[in-house]
Amino acid sequence: MRAARQLRRIRPVYAGGALLWAASAAWAGWEDPGSRQMWVSVFFLVVFAGLLSMTSLWLLHRGPADAGGAVHHAAPRRMAARRQASA
Repeated sequence: MRAARQLRRIRPVYAGGALLWAASAAWAGWEDPGSRQMWVSVFFLVVFAGLLSMTSLWLLHRGPADAGGAVHHAAPRRMAARRQASA
């Protein structure tokens, strides 16, 4: 549950990073096609897009947030030990 909550919180950061690097790659490609700055921007775009897609796929396979059941679980109950009558 904690991992899913953290991934839901970080997903907008990954999306923002992907948008930022896409804009940077487009700008660098427009100014100087094939430059090192453009390829670095494309590399970071691929990294952030990969992180975003892996996070989204993991959360998709995990299912809805409320499908996991109760958030707080009770302590396990132990069966009382069987006492045998002394002979």
